Amino acid sequence: MTRAMGAAMRRIQAGNALSAFGIGFTVPFLYVYVAQVRELGASTAGIVLAAFAVAALIVLPFTGRAVDRRGPGPVLVAAALLAAAGSLAMGVSGSAAAVILSASVLGAGAAVMQPALATMIVWSSRPDTRTRAFAVQFFLQNLGLGIGGLIGGLLVDESRPGSFMLLFGIEAAMFLVLAAIAGTVRLPDAPAIVSSRPAQKRGARGRVLRDRAMVRLSLLGFVIFFACYGQFESGLPAYGTEAAGITPSTLGLALAANTAVIVTAQFAVLRLVERRRRSRVIALVGLIWAVAWIAAGYAGLGHGSQEMATAAFISTYTLFGLGEAMLSPTVAPLVADLAPEAMVGQYNSVFALVKQLALAVGPAVGGPMGASLHLPYIVTFVAFSLTVTVLALRLGRRLTPVQDLPLLAAGAGRSRVVAKHVPGRERTERADA
Repeated sequence: MTRAMGAAMRRIQAGNALSAFGIGFTVPFLYVYVAQVRELGASTAGIVLAAFAVAALIVLPFTGRAVDRRGPGPVLVAAALLAAAGSLAMGVSGSAAAVILSASVLGAGAAVMQPALATMIVWSSRPDTRTRAFAVQFFLQNLGLGIGGLIGGLLVDESRPGSFMLLFGIEAAMFLVLAAIAGTVRLPDAPAIVSSRPAQKRGARGRVLRDRAMVRLSLLGFVIFFACYGQFESGLPAYGTEAAGITPSTLGLALAANTAVIVTAQFAVLRLVERRRRSRVIALVGLIWAVAWIAAGYAGLGHGSQEMATAAFISTYTLFGLGEAMLSPTVAPLVADLAPEAMVGQYNSVFALVKQLALAVGPAVGGPMGASLHLPYIVTFVAFSLTVTVLALRLGRRLTPVQDLPLLAAGAGRSRVVAKHVPGRERTERADA
């Protein structure tokens, strides 16, 4: 990595960590803020949470083209400013309409930030360094969210609405800091920002759909986010409380264990992951998550003591955390390495859209099942986890050696070329990604 790349990467990662720190102040308390502090009720709180997902689904289809045509830096600045405005508006909104509108603005800004940040990381790295770059991003995001949530919990007071305004104010300030950092980052050698404009005008989405490896990765990504992340806020908590008798405090402990595994194990896992084929790492994650769901099944359907059920349920979140630590340096950089030079932003946006779809569908399906259909719920998600393994191994057949094992790109000097061979069609493109 060149000195310019390193300088850009440090600034990008700092902005990423600070924005996650700000988000951590508000995310755990959104429901309480809307339903209880503003006294708008549980149904309005549910609509507010849904507004985040809906806003993301609306803006993401247009984000990729903007990133590739204007550059990820300006798009990230605009998104951070939009998110800051939404956060400040959320802190002063008193009516249902105002809260929902504020949530939509905040959700749209936060959604656009994801592919813009990912593209900035891509342009500041090369294939052999990208795995570590995305691992650091995931580590800093979780660390920032955890610290922000911890401090936010100490500051918040349900009897004082002003304490929530302080939390939203801190979140908005962190978004403004991110905008300032993004505005000063100089991306090294990013020719896609210049050369992409003619290519973007027509057929870009069709080209993504014709990329069979990207289509398979998108399908795999949907299953991953549906079977894990999409269950954290609804399905698993509902199953844990209804089937396993888990208390809210134990649920909080399980979530803390999940974060602790990610933060403590990320770099130890990275040393193992970066020397192995990405497709096989993802396949192993599917097996680990299948074991996690089996542990959850024992917690709710086994005949052990409450202590054993509690331990099994916490181990479920722990195993999920281990899988997340393995995926963070694997999936996101693979999206970048599949992208042609002029379409890095669009590939990142497509994958972010797939993620949002999974996060929208996951709770809707998992919540009712986890609450009432206990055995079918566990069987279904063991099957989904094994599907991750199967899809990952099939994806591996569509990848070039460098895409599957990026360390093979080491020694390529300053080049960020990824050669792509698709069976039945030869094409070598610059994937400065």
